[in-house]
Amino acid sequence: MTTKEKDREEQNRDMIREEAYAYHAEPEEKKQGMYTVEDYYALPEDTRVELIDGCFYDMASPTSFHQLIAGEIYRQIANYIFEQGGPCTPFIAPADVQLDNDDRTMLVPDVFIVCNPEQIVRRNIKGAPDFILEVISPGTSKRDYIIKLQKYENAGVREYWIVDPYQKRVLVYFFENEMCPVIYPIDADIPVNIMEGKLTVRMAYAAKWLD
Repeated sequence: MTTKEKDREEQNRDMIREEAYAYHAEPEEKKQGMYTVEDYYALPEDTRVELIDGCFYDMASPTSFHQLIAGEIYRQIANYIFEQGGPCTPFIAPADVQLDNDDRTMLVPDVFIVCNPEQIVRRNIKGAPDFILEVISPGTSKRDYIIKLQKYENAGVREYWIVDPYQKRVLVYFFENEMCPVIYPIDADIPVNIMEGKLTVRMAYAAKWLD
């Protein structure tokens, strides 16, 4: 075998090794249950999803009524907190919450309160907020009533409100006292438990958009 033939054979072996490496290095296609926060942030900016235990859930664009209700409740909560001062900070969607402080869950609650400033970082909220409120949309009822309820309780959220414009009611879970919710009419005055009842949300101002 000539020197030229030897060089060509060695080049062919190198090409085969490179192709084999490229084949084995190619990552497997991910399936539901395998996604991470890294995948979440790699999505196009206009993609509306939540990440729960490695699964992506689509988020439909909220209706105008949804936004008016959430916005009014946020306004009342924010006004009280800013007037009183203290460590708590109110948020309204869109704001990312890395609920379990791991890489498999990222939620976007409608309204929430964080009372530990160390949880607030530039990109998102690390860990469970003290208070979370979700306004039901037609496509989110199962997620808000069942999946998120369990996630929020297990993660250490202290208080969780489900505002249901279709059933015209508000379910208030205060996990520090009991598991069963207190159910209010949609236009009731409802105390915020983590504020020791000093803050009352007047739901009638939000419910007027349902008339």
